[in-house]
Amino acid sequence: MTKQKPHPDHSKQSAALNRAIGQLNGVKQMIEERRYCVDILTQLHAARAAVRALELSILNTHIGHCVTDAAQASAPKKAEEKLAELKELLKRYSE
Repeated sequence: MTKQKPHPDHSKQSAALNRAIGQLNGVKQMIEERRYCVDILTQLHAARAAVRALELSILNTHIGHCVTDAAQASAPKKAEEKLAELKELLKRYSE
């Protein structure tokens, strides 16, 4: 039986996550201050873009680590499972 590798380290994405959280906190404050709608929407768009970039970064790590490891392992069933999982992720995020 092959030893399963640990999940990848996503701690480097903490800074990006903190930026997105900061942007959302900024939106909350803007709403509380009854700021102009367009300004709030602009900030929301920036927060959404930050979260999207974080998603893509983690997805890229997943492909480069988890999916690649499964494909290179001598376990075709595991590779098929990871590819099916990846297809489902891509489908979910394209909607």
